[in-house]
Amino acid sequence: MSTHVVATAGHVDHGKSTLVRALTGMEPDRYAEERRRGMTLDLGFAWTRIGDESVAFVDVPGHERFVTTMLAGVGPVPAVLMVVAADEGWMPQSGEHLAALDAFGVRHGLLVVTRSDLMEPELAVEEARRRLAGSALGDVPAVTVSGRTGEGLDSLREALSALVRQLPEPDPTAPVRFWVDRAFTVRGAGTVVTGTLAEGTLAVDGEIVLGDRRIGIRGLESLGEPVGRARGISRVAVNLRGIGVDAVGRGDALCTPDAWPAVSEVDGRVHGDPAELPREPMLHIGSAAIAVRVRPLADDLVRLRLARPLPLRIGDRVVLRDPGARRVSGLTVLDVRPPELRRRGAARTRAADLASATGVPSAADELRRRGVAQESELVAMGVPAPAVAAVEAVRGGGWLLDPARVPALVETLVRAVADSDPLDPGVPVEAARRLLALPHPALVTALPSALVLRDGRLRRPGDADLPAALRTALDTLRADLAGTPFAAPDAERLAALGLGPRELARLARAGELLLVADGIVLLPDAEEQAVAVLAHLPEVFTLSEARAALHTTRRVAVPLLELLARHRHTTRTADGRHHLRRPR
Repeated sequence: MSTHVVATAGHVDHGKSTLVRALTGMEPDRYAEERRRGMTLDLGFAWTRIGDESVAFVDVPGHERFVTTMLAGVGPVPAVLMVVAADEGWMPQSGEHLAALDAFGVRHGLLVVTRSDLMEPELAVEEARRRLAGSALGDVPAVTVSGRTGEGLDSLREALSALVRQLPEPDPTAPVRFWVDRAFTVRGAGTVVTGTLAEGTLAVDGEIVLGDRRIGIRGLESLGEPVGRARGISRVAVNLRGIGVDAVGRGDALCTPDAWPAVSEVDGRVHGDPAELPREPMLHIGSAAIAVRVRPLADDLVRLRLARPLPLRIGDRVVLRDPGARRVSGLTVLDVRPPELRRRGAARTRAADLASATGVPSAADELRRRGVAQESELVAMGVPAPAVAAVEAVRGGGWLLDPARVPALVETLVRAVADSDPLDPGVPVEAARRLLALPHPALVTALPSALVLRDGRLRRPGDADLPAALRTALDTLRADLAGTPFAAPDAERLAALGLGPRELARLARAGELLLVADGIVLLPDAEEQAVAVLAHLPEVFTLSEARAALHTTRRVAVPLLELLARHRHTTRTADGRHHLRRPR
């Protein structure tokens, strides 16, 4: 059995709640005050079975003072019943509700003309259909009913059944963004929130996040029954673990962990006349309503700065409302990680970059605009994971690099390697990463260049490991140490060989020498040889005994023993002698 959610919309006292009661047999109005006054003040909820489908209704208030509440009700819902009374026809609030639905981009609905027992409905139907035709709803089916007599309800049920069958099937594997429209406490259970689950799946004992706070799910209820799992689209009550009712409320979003970026700035395209936008409208999405500041970029493109972060993705449709003038505009989010606009003319440049953006997330387009992007970040922004996996890019460390940037980066890197010190040719990978302003060293090594990676440095293939003069000096030094491996050459001998600090450091990095201390070098295997020699001494020995066994001077023996201690070959005893760790 499928579950669907439909919202009501229309002018105050046109029979929305009466219609829901007639369809479901349930009372959608939550408060006695609502029932006494005959008007909905807050969101109401009811549900019924129509054929094989379960249909839940979000009954919204029609009074102009409660437009914010109305927007919270229709925001997460894919279909609407546009309700118009036959005896009054199209009214101002009908138009404001339609403008909001159009701004949200709602494309599925029914026109329901109520009170057909009080007046012939033809004129109301004709006018309403003319108004709807210019909106995103377009030419929708029309049904005439009387909530008092029940006339037309069977036709309405048939039309509802056809409507919900044509609604797009939500993805049960999609990340959850659950907009809270009510929060309350239940004795013995704790905090409970309700909302419309648009897509994805919630499960008992699962986790969701509110901002940066992880929250457990203690229980779930849908259509009045406890469930172990709830999938979109459906009305759901969620019993939360470990959070008080004062910490969550209408306008908050409970999300799949690590799946939604919390953003404070977005770039988007306005649907309608951008000149009519106030500088500080209210932004509505889901059940959220927050203040934003508008910065025009060019034509129909704007940047929004949000009063608080919201989980948004590329392609989200939001409503911008001017509370004073009662005007609404729709906006499609084009970028949730926009660049800073610091330089003169940056807004025009940004607008040109977004001119072809459609709001449909594209891995290639996002990578082209950003130059470099993290794979997981692109998915969180709304790009489908298969598209991210398939996009043409240089990849490394979870990052993607736009192929169009590669030639210039390779040219810069090759030039830096060519200009490197002949004594120590090449560029360390980390230095290359900083030079190219790339976020991860794996992108550097993934660049398609003729360079080779050796000893942590990028080099030209023809670069010799060691210059000829340095190789000659090394051969001489090896000959000096061949018979007395611990008789490190003194400064005079090193100078005669042309081995200064830079040359010695180069040979040590290449693994050709062991740099024991400043100015004291031995062959690379001197450490292992020293351990082997010292193994013939008593288990605990003095510096003098070690010096004699190694046939070296105190100048060499002291730093050599310190090196052995750092590498945990020896330890010092309380009386200052040395203890050799022997293999067991």
